[in-house]
Amino acid sequence: MDRMMTAGTTSAVATGSAAMPDEVTSVGFMLVENFSMIAFSSAIEPLRLANRAARRDLYRYSLWSENGTRCTASNGVEVQVAGSFSEAQGLDPALDMAIVCGGIDIQRCDHRALQATLRRTCIRGGAIGAVCTGTYVLAKAGLLDGYRATIHWENQASLACEHDGLEIGSDLFEIDRNRFTCAGGTAAADMMLSLIVRDHGADIAADVADQLIHHRIRESGERQRMDLRMRLGVAHPKLLHVVGLMEKTFAEPLGSQELAESVHLSKRQLERLFLKYLGRSPAKHYLRIRLEHARHLIRQTAMPLLSIAIECGFTSASHFSKSYVDHFGRPPSSERKV
Repeated sequence: MDRMMTAGTTSAVATGSAAMPDEVTSVGFMLVENFSMIAFSSAIEPLRLANRAARRDLYRYSLWSENGTRCTASNGVEVQVAGSFSEAQGLDPALDMAIVCGGIDIQRCDHRALQATLRRTCIRGGAIGAVCTGTYVLAKAGLLDGYRATIHWENQASLACEHDGLEIGSDLFEIDRNRFTCAGGTAAADMMLSLIVRDHGADIAADVADQLIHHRIRESGERQRMDLRMRLGVAHPKLLHVVGLMEKTFAEPLGSQELAESVHLSKRQLERLFLKYLGRSPAKHYLRIRLEHARHLIRQTAMPLLSIAIECGFTSASHFSKSYVDHFGRPPSSERKV
């Protein structure tokens, strides 16, 4: 393809060995409509900078989409591509690495052409990766069976519901043999830097990180979400403990007495603590956590609303619907209207 750009390798990732000195890895970025621009940029830029650091081409990269001409990111920016997914499937030599770049509403797209290309890439010995919600496409294609994987924290529950046999974690990224996935955002840079370390050594990866003003390459097992203390803007240890407990038990909510006893407080003391720091009662905060989780499931899965209600700790569809309207100002069914 005449629009192929300089970039990186898959054979080394597939085998787990360092790339040979003169090898160039060909990487195809598979852009899905409404892909995350920050995740895509964080994945492709380390490859460009690796070439610059090595003063030769370590990676060659190209962009592909469903229609073969362009693809629009979730921020509205259009990106020109080299060709369609089907054309990428027929490349000779084959891509060493195919990376699916996902974003919002990925479950609403028809991914059959992309899945065929990914399967073909695997058959021909290539490695397969994903950033942000691209993991969803790999899972639908059956390419993550027997592999560890991760996805953006908003999509973990919905992916687990649809593919309960998959080993889906909450790490920043996962590199498992010739499969690699990440949560998206800037985590894509950490994943690519780790692959560069594997393929070409720590020195080149460190040079790339410096160019990115990326102070350190984060470990794969680091948490995705901001620390609870930062998210809430409070530091009270007992409050943080109770909120953390709430986030783990939304499917089977604990009683106020049990929550209070977990931090050796009375129900009244716990109530005052929540009102002082969060401006709402423990019950209202708990309900908010459950409803926000429900909204993720409604938007990202085809689960019946009653199943979602039960999954989020509601005993009836009517109670769930009323609570949803009170909190979001719209019924849960409206979330699925196009």
